[in-house]
Amino acid sequence: MQQTITWYGHATWLMTTPAGTRILIDPWIEGNPACPYTLDDIRDIDYVCVTHGHSDHLGNAIEICKSTGAILITLPEIATYCARYGVPYDPTGAVIHTGGSTRQGDVVYRAVYALHSSDIWGMKNREDPYALETGSGACGLIMEPDDGKTIYFAGDTGIFGDMKLIAQLYTPYVSVLPIGDKFTMGIREASIACGMLQSRYVIPGHYNTFPTNQADTEAFCGMVREEAPSTEPIILRPGESFTVC
Repeated sequence: MQQTITWYGHATWLMTTPAGTRILIDPWIEGNPACPYTLDDIRDIDYVCVTHGHSDHLGNAIEICKSTGAILITLPEIATYCARYGVPYDPTGAVIHTGGSTRQGDVVYRAVYALHSSDIWGMKNREDPYALETGSGACGLIMEPDDGKTIYFAGDTGIFGDMKLIAQLYTPYVSVLPIGDKFTMGIREASIACGMLQSRYVIPGHYNTFPTNQADTEAFCGMVREEAPSTEPIILRPGESFTVC
């Protein structure tokens, strides 16, 4: 089976491994203006990954875990929050913190640094949808599937120099980076990040969801060609997939 990455719009991604495991990352479906799917379309999910507690990343993780039986892979405080609403806390050892790793099924997951904040932002499960709780920082995720390619899902982040360490330690074949500016890297910063990461491919996300996070992907591709000539940008539209191998 092929390894694929599908963009669900904004910062939501589905990775299917060569063994057929389906992993949903930062699953904001309901209320996501860029997502072409509804919650009723989300089926047969094995794992749900959440990089931090903001509402456009925690999203519908609780509902999806409960409806599909998916295992939640996330930071400890977010897992504790989700446990209040019926998602079992760490039943298979899937809760990790920055610098740690866990093997779940056919994939090793590694939590890496992200330059971002991470209070847990209300959600519809709360009486006050704007209430904030202290989170546990934000992370990116390195995913290493058996018989597949290593993928770096950066989550929400600014550029940081230790992306060179991520390249040195994990050599991601594909890097999935935000380019929408305002709350994350913009195209200039992301292109320089590509130079540090030296991945074979980069897939941009977290852009064109709202009027305030638009990005010029043509300009981004030109910058990547200058900063990281060995990295090929892959531009997807929501609902489209990239076959990794």
